[in-house]
Amino acid sequence: MPNKIPVLVIFAPTATGKTDLLFKLFAGNKKVRVISADSMQVYRGMDIGTAKPTPAEREILPHHLIDIKNPDEQFSVAEFVEKADSLCESFFADGILPVICGGTGFYIRAFLLGLPSTPTGDEALREKLRAELSQLGGQAMWQKLLSCDPDSAKKIDPADSYRVLRALEIFILTGKPRAAFAQSPKLRDKYEFTTIILERGREELYRRIEARVDKMFEAGLESEARGLMASYKKEAPGMQAIGYREFFETDADGAPLSIEEIKERIKRDSKKYAKKQYVFMRGIPGAATIRVSQSDDAKADLAKIIAKTRAALDQN
Repeated sequence: MPNKIPVLVIFAPTATGKTDLLFKLFAGNKKVRVISADSMQVYRGMDIGTAKPTPAEREILPHHLIDIKNPDEQFSVAEFVEKADSLCESFFADGILPVICGGTGFYIRAFLLGLPSTPTGDEALREKLRAELSQLGGQAMWQKLLSCDPDSAKKIDPADSYRVLRALEIFILTGKPRAAFAQSPKLRDKYEFTTIILERGREELYRRIEARVDKMFEAGLESEARGLMASYKKEAPGMQAIGYREFFETDADGAPLSIEEIKERIKRDSKKYAKKQYVFMRGIPGAATIRVSQSDDAKADLAKIIAKTRAALDQN
């Protein structure tokens, strides 16, 4: 393409308020399309626990890469980048502003900087690792990764078995940690990026997470999770999401958790995940960090930045 594609990228962890902000800024604007950068909103049937925009909301502001997989199907970062690239090119051709928005920092970083050139997978080794996972469990495999590649392990949720096994596979194949296959420090040059990182104070964010989890249970999260558990095993990629995996957990004696215990674990895991997600956004060239709070939703500041992005699209 002769011109760079203007793309607005908004990153924020769960309960920061990014979805509300999107609708304040773009609801009803037919020249804007949102590409979800959420690794779990891709799964069908996982609506309440992933805080998906409702079908009615998606009529007002179209979202893409939502409800495209079943919970037992894998969705990799490479697939995300490939699909996001295709959508951005299509939108640009139609004069529409692509907005990448979500809380999966791993996906957003890969979209901004490109995928690292890691070695090709070895199917035989992968099957061996999957068998170990089935026998030993996710926590044991994460501990195995921690012993050989601690930097990768600290960035990967122990429940994310796909990425744990991939990092182990890379180390076994090459004898090197995943970080040895460095990602480019430069933004991909096919795009004109405007990147915004939304932040809230930690205590305020944690209060919002707790309130959100309470609302999810009021909206029927338990029923949604139990229904999925009837069709999918705990090893399914989708069932490893926070808000669902906790329903499979047991106490120290192996007894099922009470609903209150499940709720508290979801709150705990969500807080840990929110903190971890910022790791992937460190050092992104040109990213602007905007602090949002209950008294200031940063709409005015964002509108100025977004106007510049929109102008770049109109000039092409």
